[in-house]
Amino acid sequence: MAKATKKQALGRGLSALLKDPENDIRSAQDKNADKVVGNIVELELESIEVNPFQPRTSFNETALSELASSIKELGVIQPITVRKLSFDKYQLVSGERRFRASKLIGLKTIPAYIRIANDQESLEMALVENIQRQDLDPIEIALSYQRLIDEIDLTQEQLSERVGKNRSTIANYLRLLKLDPIIQTGMRDGFLSMGHGRALINIDDTDTQLEIYQKIITHNLSVRDTENLVRENKNPSGKKTPAKVNLSKVYTTAKEDFSDYLGRKVDVKLSKNGKGKLIIPFTSEEDFQRIQKLIQGNDA
Repeated sequence: MAKATKKQALGRGLSALLKDPENDIRSAQDKNADKVVGNIVELELESIEVNPFQPRTSFNETALSELASSIKELGVIQPITVRKLSFDKYQLVSGERRFRASKLIGLKTIPAYIRIANDQESLEMALVENIQRQDLDPIEIALSYQRLIDEIDLTQEQLSERVGKNRSTIANYLRLLKLDPIIQTGMRDGFLSMGHGRALINIDDTDTQLEIYQKIITHNLSVRDTENLVRENKNPSGKKTPAKVNLSKVYTTAKEDFSDYLGRKVDVKLSKNGKGKLIIPFTSEEDFQRIQKLIQGNDA
């Protein structure tokens, strides 16, 4: 108990230090910055603004009330993290549920870690920490990954290192963003799981995606049922799809030569028994006749 009291007293002492306008800490090089950055400080809730980079866009009111009751009983066990904006002004990096719950029960202060960072660093910290610590739905996680890639300019490999996830896991989340927005909303509302979403990604046609989505909701289909339905939709006859045969250099070189000569992208389809097709597309009757003359060796 004495240890906890000492920590709280330290937090209050640092709070007083931050209230001194003559010693305003703006960078890690300023006097007393080492006493503040990385330590737990009691900050007034009214001096903290929410983070516009917060990936979570909706909060379950029941869960928030339960957290508020827990905080009322036990206090804020996990400090929030904030970024210093200016004198006595801070912005949330992570911990918005704790912040909201504390306001809900009328607390005036909250324990916080203070970081001095630019907007890009703040965005990265907010997204990475929320991905790791918050119970985000699959679409929110996917959006967070996409923002890290787009706005922090990370590759999937770099992102994998930052968040401690396999690259394949990250790729699976990102693929969910290709689903129809209605299906994405269904995932966010908990009507279907990530497994359902991963199965639906294999359907290219949006209307078909939505048809299967409705069946999932109406008949409460499992992920396995959904996978089977997708498989049947992609191959309605039940026939096995012929295995793709890789073309040898002879075929690929000839395909390029044909394409250059005919002015059309020619394709070659080859089966396992060595038989195949040479496919030459045309855009009109005139184009067909032009290609015919070239093949016959006549003058155009």
